[in-house]
Amino acid sequence: MTEPRALRADARRNVEKLLAAAREVFCEHGLGAPLGAVAARAGVSIGTLYNRFPTREALIDAALPELVACEMAAVADHALAEPTPWRRFATYLKGLCASQTGDHAISDVIAGSPYTSAALSAVCKDTFTLGARLIADAQADGSLRADVTLDDIFIAYWLNARLGEHSGPDADVASRRHIAILLDGLRADGATPLPSAPAHVAAVVRHLLQT
Repeated sequence: MTEPRALRADARRNVEKLLAAAREVFCEHGLGAPLGAVAARAGVSIGTLYNRFPTREALIDAALPELVACEMAAVADHALAEPTPWRRFATYLKGLCASQTGDHAISDVIAGSPYTSAALSAVCKDTFTLGARLIADAQADGSLRADVTLDDIFIAYWLNARLGEHSGPDADVASRRHIAILLDGLRADGATPLPSAPAHVAAVVRHLLQT
């Protein structure tokens, strides 16, 4: 009479191992990491993985949204505690970019990976909604150049994601330097006219999200 109960307990352990392994592997290699690597890290067969999570999206939805939402909330709280619109905007930008270099799954979420899921897309939407608000606030008080759009900032996140992928152990150092230069260029003081219209940038973003 105890065998079915033991099997259920074993199945629960497999799920727990798979979720823990997925968090580690996606963090290290991004949302497109081979699912075989997740199964191997968990110490189960790929068949067991697909039995519990029939699609990549199902595994991502089970493993990551809460963790990513908590990280994004921490970044937001830190930024919103700053005293001025510029510092709130800059702290948010720097915080998200730092999260990207520390976690490839978060990097993929922010940069619009095609491997995301419905739940992660909702987290991402909240992240960019706040980002748009901080941009508007900083532009309203004259500290952020008026011709910058959310699409411009998205491209910064996309480029930062690529930097994190290819810079090895110095990715965080390179990212901080890049963002410091970027922020100087985003200040309203001394800004020169941009060479293209926002519509061109929006078209680039649409292309990036489709690839």
